[in-house]
Amino acid sequence: MSSSKTRNMLEGLVKDTSFKWLLGKQTSFDEEIEEMGRSPSAGTNWIPELSPVANVVVRRCSKILGVSANDLRDSFKQEAFESLKQPSLFARNFLEYCCFRALSLSVGVTGHLGDKKFRRLTFDMMVVWEVPSVSSQALLSVDEDATVSLEAFSRIAPAVPIIADVIICENLFEMLTSSTSGRLHFSVYDKYVHGLERAIKKMRTQSESSLLSGVRSKREKILEIDGTVTTQPVLEHVGISTWPGRLILTDHSLYFEALKVVSYDKPKRYDLSEDLKQLVKPELTGPWGTRLFDKAVSYKSISLSEPVVMEFPELKGHTRRDYWLAAIHEVLYVHRYINKYKITGLARDEALSKAVLGIIRVQAIQELSLTNSMRYENLLPFNLCDQLPGGDLILETLAEMSTSRELHRSNKPKDTGTLHSSASDMVSQLGCVFGGSSPRSRTSETSSLVVGEVVVGDVNPLERAVKESRKNYEKVVLAQETINGVKMDGIDTNIAVMKELMIPIVETGNLILSLIYWDDPMKSIVFCIFTSFIIWKGWVVYILALASLCSAMFMVLTRCISREKLMVELKVTAPPPMNTMEQLLAVQNGISQLEQNIQDGNIVLLKFRALLFSLFPQASEKFAFAMVVVAMSMAFVPGRYLILVVFVELFTRYSPPRRSSTERLVRRLREWWFSIPAAPVILQHDKNDKKKKKQK
Repeated sequence: MSSSKTRNMLEGLVKDTSFKWLLGKQTSFDEEIEEMGRSPSAGTNWIPELSPVANVVVRRCSKILGVSANDLRDSFKQEAFESLKQPSLFARNFLEYCCFRALSLSVGVTGHLGDKKFRRLTFDMMVVWEVPSVSSQALLSVDEDATVSLEAFSRIAPAVPIIADVIICENLFEMLTSSTSGRLHFSVYDKYVHGLERAIKKMRTQSESSLLSGVRSKREKILEIDGTVTTQPVLEHVGISTWPGRLILTDHSLYFEALKVVSYDKPKRYDLSEDLKQLVKPELTGPWGTRLFDKAVSYKSISLSEPVVMEFPELKGHTRRDYWLAAIHEVLYVHRYINKYKITGLARDEALSKAVLGIIRVQAIQELSLTNSMRYENLLPFNLCDQLPGGDLILETLAEMSTSRELHRSNKPKDTGTLHSSASDMVSQLGCVFGGSSPRSRTSETSSLVVGEVVVGDVNPLERAVKESRKNYEKVVLAQETINGVKMDGIDTNIAVMKELMIPIVETGNLILSLIYWDDPMKSIVFCIFTSFIIWKGWVVYILALASLCSAMFMVLTRCISREKLMVELKVTAPPPMNTMEQLLAVQNGISQLEQNIQDGNIVLLKFRALLFSLFPQASEKFAFAMVVVAMSMAFVPGRYLILVVFVELFTRYSPPRRSSTERLVRRLREWWFSIPAAPVILQHDKNDKKKKKQK
């Protein structure tokens, strides 16, 4: 009965596709549906729960795996959890199951990226993923210009580690769809995957060449070379010397070969794998030590006596520098990750492969010549983890998953029935590229519903950590937008804003000073008695806790009150406009005042130095005696009583009975302080600076 229904459905679809052929609108999906309808084995290759085009994709997967679609369905029902087989979820989960099994077998074939059928298959998987069930009959209108959403791309693409990575998948999709309104077209996707193949061939050629043959290990892969074209040189700055040459980046180090007359000098190696406290950052360069051009990268480590600067000259912008900075950071960050979590064995190769594949993707994106400006660090997983809030949690999750896979391999060395060997996938693909080898299981049977870093019908811990981090990143972006919106231009305007913000603090300070100076004796007496009682009872901690509780209650109340009733925006009276000369004078006065404050601070420190070294013995003796009294009081008087005595002493100094005696005491202390000489200061000039000036 079911087979006859399937046959009738196929006959109806064949009629629809024949009608489209008459109108000239027949697509590859329609051709395959028509072929399936005429096939004698149509019943065994048609899944009623799936949409027609989903059946087409499942048929392609079954051909790759060498089994029928019904056999795949039976395997899925045996292996999948009950939650994955619910009627509302069955179609999509089964489609993912077939796609992931087919992809796990296809990526083991050397040169699969160069096969247009493979590129078309992966794209069609994403198209069909959006409408997998039989209720999605509207997809029969799908044509050759079908597009893909972010969600579909994020589910299918990471199953092929070279194409995408879970961590950077969303940024990669945004880059590929920057000119197509958030939908991925096959033409762009095809160019991108074809660019990946060219980048891999380029990397293979570089790594198999004789470059760095005397210093590079066999497993060290060459990722990028620059400086071989005379119009795009690379300049190395060390101290005051500058040399043109060739810069080579591997997955462990950075090499620079200075250019001689007809050849290159012996390469200098700047290590990125060991923990040498390396610091790689953008740098400014210019003639005679000036800092004019933002086109260089600075490398600093404890193994070097002075930083090394690599300059990438270009007429406009600093794209070359940005690319090299991101690539160097990626290699540096992946080794920091390996060293921090003590990653070894195949898991270490997996981490290195993740960084290498990220650089390959950036090279492929560069070939697309996209109009939008590209931030390379957003396409490199370890760079992105360094920037995202919670990026350390992503790396921690990645390390835990790598460790668990390593334990799984060691416990079941002969197990060939799994698809979740992400490290093996990556290393095998690079092994095919660079001539290496690693064990890999490629069987049609599977005991797990995991491939790469994607789980059939579920979200793995890494995806969960990435999504959580992205949510936090969106909050950071929104907060940064508000910060950029309140930044004011002009010193006078910023001072006015600061004064307005400081009004509550200033008023509180003025109130305390009025109490200290006994402007209103009654208020000062009440405050003194109340505070003394709190200190005597030891309730200071409770008062602080009560203040924190009141602050929290205030925030809760403001949350409940509507925004319109609150004065959230800060209103500042704009100062009168200042011309350029007035602004310069204000800056000069501010600098002079700052210099005076620094001088006063230095004098205070030098006087304490004089007291410490007894340059003025009489003052030092008095100061030492006072220190002894303070020390004895702190040692033998209970803290609560000591605080109470100090408070009463300080607070009652300007009370009417003690005001005259306090003024005399303050005068004596000032006279004593002014009588203390400052310790002498001798300025010495660095001898190395003199030598450099003579060399210039």
